[in-house]
Amino acid sequence: MSRSNKPVNPAAQNGLDRLKEETAAELGLQNYNNTYKGALTSADNGRVGGQMVKKMIQAQEQQFAGSAGSATPNAGGTVTAKFDANQRP
Repeated sequence: MSRSNKPVNPAAQNGLDRLKEETAAELGLQNYNNTYKGALTSADNGRVGGQMVKKMIQAQEQQFAGSAGSATPNAGGTVTAKFDANQRP
């Protein structure tokens, strides 16, 4: 399996960029998207990425918690099956 920095869903790139900028601003790093990342410490860059992951996990947990009571198994039987690109309508 090859590794890539490209998002699985290219349409999500703008949302990820906004999340990155918002997270960096919360950590005190202003104008993060236009800053040369080599000038920042690896700890600063790591904090931004770590906080982004934390926010994405929290958002997903909230989504699962909100839909847990009304969830019905789909044809695939799993939550992720409804997002499977290989499934045909």
